[in-house]
Amino acid sequence: MRRKSASTQTLAVVALLMVCSACGYQQKPSSAPAPPEDTRAADESAIRAQALEWAKAAAARDLEKTLSFYADDAAMFPPNVPIAATKEARRQLWSAFMATPGYALEIKTSKVEAARSGDLAYETGVYSLTLNDKKGKPATTNGKYVVVWKKQADSGWKAVADIFNADQ
Repeated sequence: MRRKSASTQTLAVVALLMVCSACGYQQKPSSAPAPPEDTRAADESAIRAQALEWAKAAAARDLEKTLSFYADDAAMFPPNVPIAATKEARRQLWSAFMATPGYALEIKTSKVEAARSGDLAYETGVYSLTLNDKKGKPATTNGKYVVVWKKQADSGWKAVADIFNADQ
């Protein structure tokens, strides 16, 4: 009799657990967020326009406008000198370039690719920088560059990393 009672109790407990778990279990609707809208084409277009304005400002020796394309925490990685990771360091670098006799800069964007997430993008291209050498003769350096762009709180784009180096 004891066996029957223990078996019955065990079955009753198992049945109760099954009923309780079935009653308490509700399949939740999928809570995965919808993927963000694909804005890559618009982002790439905006960055190309921004890059063109930046190139014009740099070519025109407009220091303030040139610097305005950088985020506050941006870093420049110029060849043969330390990283310029502050506003003042970027200002000093660009000022030195622009103050050099014979300064002429031409920048051509080759590629812009924006992330599907809509918050980062990169730009690659080539440049031609002319500065007078020690004898006062124009010397041109051709090179390539990469700029990493980050979308800002106002939905605009700012450069957060700028690296360039000569082909020679």
